[in-house]
Amino acid sequence: MECKLAVSLMHDFLDDDLSKEQRVMLKEHTLTCPDCRMQFKELEQTDMLLYSLHYSTPSASDELTKRILSALPVHKKQQRWVTWVKRHPAATAAALFLVVMLFSTINVWNQDNQLMVHGNNLDQVIIEGDTVILPEGRTIAGDLTIENGKAQIFGVVEGNLTVIDGSLYKASTAHISGQVKNVDRALDWIWYKITNLVSDVAYR
Repeated sequence: MECKLAVSLMHDFLDDDLSKEQRVMLKEHTLTCPDCRMQFKELEQTDMLLYSLHYSTPSASDELTKRILSALPVHKKQQRWVTWVKRHPAATAAALFLVVMLFSTINVWNQDNQLMVHGNNLDQVIIEGDTVILPEGRTIAGDLTIENGKAQIFGVVEGNLTVIDGSLYKASTAHISGQVKNVDRALDWIWYKITNLVSDVAYR
């Protein structure tokens, strides 16, 4: 047997993976080869040292183990809404945007009580305090919008008439060719703004 083969068989011998015939051949070789005999002895001592270290490693007591585990921070279970937010970031962002816009719009609605009049040739109307009057015989060419005021229509509106957060009086002499809208609530006002915005974008 060559020394190279003997060295490879030494590892298998220590792992108890050699056949009976191979064991006999390795033993005969180590008896006749001083170098292989010395190398086998060193490998055997190293293997025994590793074995002793493995089984002599001290283990922690059950009490110590419990103390260590109890000292570790407890992993808090995430709430369902947090998990949903992480899984649906786009929907969450859209919902937050709508909530912010809703509260902002309602806040503006509650704070802005100033009279505002929108329309063409507004020189046809008369404003007395918070009352907007369109006298008989006068004409507004287009839409007329009145916010935070009272509308008294005696003349002609060639378009839509919208009164937001106010009151409307329409005389028998009045003529309105378009729709008449009386918006009294914040949500109706928001919807009115959205529909107007969509209409503006669609016709630009």
